[in-house]
Amino acid sequence: MIPTGFRRVTPADVAAFRAICGDANVLTDQSDLEIYGADETEDLCFPPEVALRPANAGEVQTILRYCGEHRIPVTPRGAGTGLSGGALPVSGGVSLSLARLNRILEVDTDNLVVVTQPGVITQVLQETVEAEGLYYPPDPASRGSCFIGGNLAECAGGPRALKYGVTKDYVLGVEAVLSNGDLIRWGGKLLKNVTGYNLAQLLVGSEGTLAVITEITLKLIPLPKERICLVAPFDDGQAAARALTKIFTARLTPSAAEYLEGAAVRCAEAKFGKSFPQSDADAHLLLELDGNDRSLLDKDAETVAEICFAEGARDVLLADDRTKMADLWEMRRGIGEAVKSVSVYKEEDTVVPRARLPELVGVVRELCRKHKLDAITYGHAGDGNLHVNILKRELTDAEWNDRLPGAIAELFQRVVAMGGALSGEHGIGWVQKRYMPIALGPNELALMRRVKHAFDPLGILNPGKIFPDVE
Repeated sequence: MIPTGFRRVTPADVAAFRAICGDANVLTDQSDLEIYGADETEDLCFPPEVALRPANAGEVQTILRYCGEHRIPVTPRGAGTGLSGGALPVSGGVSLSLARLNRILEVDTDNLVVVTQPGVITQVLQETVEAEGLYYPPDPASRGSCFIGGNLAECAGGPRALKYGVTKDYVLGVEAVLSNGDLIRWGGKLLKNVTGYNLAQLLVGSEGTLAVITEITLKLIPLPKERICLVAPFDDGQAAARALTKIFTARLTPSAAEYLEGAAVRCAEAKFGKSFPQSDADAHLLLELDGNDRSLLDKDAETVAEICFAEGARDVLLADDRTKMADLWEMRRGIGEAVKSVSVYKEEDTVVPRARLPELVGVVRELCRKHKLDAITYGHAGDGNLHVNILKRELTDAEWNDRLPGAIAELFQRVVAMGGALSGEHGIGWVQKRYMPIALGPNELALMRRVKHAFDPLGILNPGKIFPDVE
């Protein structure tokens, strides 16, 4: 069991932190602390007692060594775009921002790798390597603001994970600081490496509970030369999901395949003042194909269109110039923000085997009827990853608080029964930890706790996350 019993931050601690980071990088004003106490997870705020902005790995080491000696909890923080409460300092203490570790250290065009610090914005990294004709495919919706270090902490995915994989598939090496201040390094520019346990992969998805990542080596691939998008509106959401399964059984792999309920599209239209093709449909598939041979892409697009029509698509619309594609993806990336502007909400990041997606769509609608709730869904259908946004709308607080927990628990039970999991890319963090026993048994949870203890025996790193509370 991870020990608790942390000590409050004192004026002497603040003075020590100022000696490490400099006065400007030690934040104690309440307005600053409220910013560091929130992320994009619903309407939650747990202000830390102090926020620190170290400039390098050496300062991170000194901070963690000090906090370990004085039993002060430390919550690592990227850009604050997380959706599971992973960066919320629920135990107070220190919010440790990696924002100043923001340099791309090397783009190695011979080995096709990039070496970067964790505070680099994902889109900046992508555009930097694309200028060299290279490609880093993982692209969460918040890529224009999220940090690459946070992507590692949550093992972020995004639409193009379908063809190219998620963050973990590109991590070749890491430098990180343990809770006692020790610096560890694993991997590097090697494509093969079985020299002991793969510590880099263990840290990916660990949500800042095992170590603080200070440097990352990522694999790159050649940038595809051609790309086209297709939009297929359907009058039946389950038919749209079935069409996607048929695309894969036809041995086609789009670079992205997004499922968008019509209600989600209409929320985006209202918020951004732009139109989406046939937004009155029940659901849409937004499909992207990429490669280096345009004639082959055109043939694949014809096959995709034939499959969609066979499954009941109203139409299949082609976007093949950069402006049209950019508009479609801008709308897609803004859907989460648009849906959440409608009402108080609770988002679940469900994932099932891809072929079970039509069933998952039906289950969400069934549970909404049963529990008298409203939900808008969208997500990375090609991965079986559906984001379920449950909306409070006109419900009273009592009705919302009464109906929501049972509906979420039943949703997860049904998801796990389909061979699925609680989260595909958002992580467990603080908001989902109570549901972990639905997905994992006591043996698995106990083993994970032992791994946590091995890395962080004092339990100071991001406490209160992932593991259900012990009663």
